[in-house]
Amino acid sequence: MLEKWFKLKENGTNVRTEIVAGLTTFMTMAYIIALNPNLLTGFGAEGAEEGLWSAVFMATCIASAIGMFVMAFAANKPFAMAPGMGLNSFYATLCASIVGMTGMTYVQSYQACMCIILIEGIIFIILSLLNVREKIVEAIPAGVRHGISPAIGIMLLNIGLGSNAGIYSETNGFTSPFYVMRDFFGSLTAKNMKESIGSGWGAMVLTVVTMFVGLFVIITLAHKGIKAAVILGMLVASIVYWAGQALFLGTNPFAGLATASWLPSFGTMAKVTLFKFNFAGLAEIGWTTVVILIITFCIIDMFDTIGTLVGTASRAGMLDKDGKMPKMKEALLADAVGTVAGSMTGTSTVTTFIESASGVEAGGRTGLTAFTTAIVFLACMFISPIAAIIPPAATSSALIYVGILMLSGLRNINFDDITDIAPVALMLIAMPISSSIGHAIGIGLITYTCIKVLTGKAKDVSVLTYILSLIFIVKFFLPV
Repeated sequence: MLEKWFKLKENGTNVRTEIVAGLTTFMTMAYIIALNPNLLTGFGAEGAEEGLWSAVFMATCIASAIGMFVMAFAANKPFAMAPGMGLNSFYATLCASIVGMTGMTYVQSYQACMCIILIEGIIFIILSLLNVREKIVEAIPAGVRHGISPAIGIMLLNIGLGSNAGIYSETNGFTSPFYVMRDFFGSLTAKNMKESIGSGWGAMVLTVVTMFVGLFVIITLAHKGIKAAVILGMLVASIVYWAGQALFLGTNPFAGLATASWLPSFGTMAKVTLFKFNFAGLAEIGWTTVVILIITFCIIDMFDTIGTLVGTASRAGMLDKDGKMPKMKEALLADAVGTVAGSMTGTSTVTTFIESASGVEAGGRTGLTAFTTAIVFLACMFISPIAAIIPPAATSSALIYVGILMLSGLRNINFDDITDIAPVALMLIAMPISSSIGHAIGIGLITYTCIKVLTGKAKDVSVLTYILSLIFIVKFFLPV
C-alpha cells in the first residue's frame, strides 16, 4: 500500500530510508514545538490565565501535521511544515501592538489576528488552485532560482553556528545571543572569553564540542555511504552533550522527565484557540491596517515557501531541465491548507521549513518522509518531554552539514555573466542577515531586473518579473 501511495521504487527509495529521513527532519525542527508557543505568548507571560501557551503548543503540533499530510498525499514530496520562524515573531509583536491600540486583552487580540491568518490561507488556496503561485515560481529568473539553494545553505550555516546553538552569555547584567564563529573561534584568548561570558563558559565549550563531534560523525558516515548518517550523527552528539552535562556541568539532562506533563491539552485549546475567531476585534484594528497586514503576511509567506521548495528540491534533484518542480501546485496547496489549519487551531502562518533539507539529505524523496514527520509531530502531544531533551547543539550538527552540501548549487551559476552573479551574491548575504528567504529573493529579483534594464537587456525580463520586483521595491522602501 505504501508503494502505491508514495511510488517508492519509482523515486529510488524504500520504506526504511523514508522513515529515517522523516525522523531526521523532525529532530532538526523539533525546537519549533516549544519555541513557537514561547514566541507567541511571550514565553508564557501573555494569556497565562487562559492557558494560551498550552493551546498554541497543541495547535503547533496539529496544524503542522495537517499541512504535512497534504504535502505527503497530494504532492508526494518529502517537505515538512510548521509555523514559520520570523512570521511567528512578527505575529506576536502585532498582537502586543493591538493590545496597546485597542485595550483588548492579549488573548482577544490573538484571536482577532487569527482572522488575518485565516484570510491569508484562503487567499493562498485560491491562488494555488488557479496556478497563480506556480506562475510566480516560473517568473523567477533561472539565475536567481539557482542561487536560492546555496543561499539557503548559508542561512542554515548561520542558524547552526548561531541562534540554534542556544547558549547565552552574561554581558553587563543582561543576556545576548551566543554565535559560535564570532564568540568562540573569533576570540583572542580563551581566558578573555571565559571572563566575559562568565557562568556560561562551560556550557559554551560543551555546545561547541558537541556540534563539531556530531558534524564530523555525520560527514564520516555519509562518506561511507550510510544513509542514516545524519540521524546517527545527531544521536552521537546528543549522547556527548548529555554525558557532558552530567560529568562537567553537574546537571541531570533527564531530570525534567519525572515531573513533566504527558497529557495533551485538548480542552484548553478548545476553550482558547480552536475556531475562536474574533472578527469584532478585527474590525477595531481598522480595515486599511488589516489589508496591509494581510498583504504583508502573504508576501513574506509566499516567497519563503517558494524559496524553500525550489532550494530544497534543487538539492534533491527534483527539478526538471527547466528548473521546475513537478507537482509544485500541490506542494504550494499544502502550505495554504496548513496555514488555514493553523488559523483554525490557533497558531501563526504554517510554511515549509528549510530543515526539510536534512531529511532530503538522509535520502527522503517521497511523501512518506513528510508523513513520518507529521506522525511524530502528533505524537509530541503525548511525548513532548522527550522531544524537549534533544540538545540544540546536536541539531546544529545536522544543519551545518546540510548547509555545506547546499553550497554545491553554486556550480549551476554562470560566473561569466555579471547579471547572474550579482543577484546571487546579494542573496547569499541577505538571506542569513535578514533571516528571510522571501526578502532575499526580493533583493535578488530587484537586482536582476535593474541590471538587465541598465545593460540594455530589458527584453530578457518577463512582465511578471517586473511586477514582482516592483512589489518588493514598494515593500522595502515605502513606509506602509
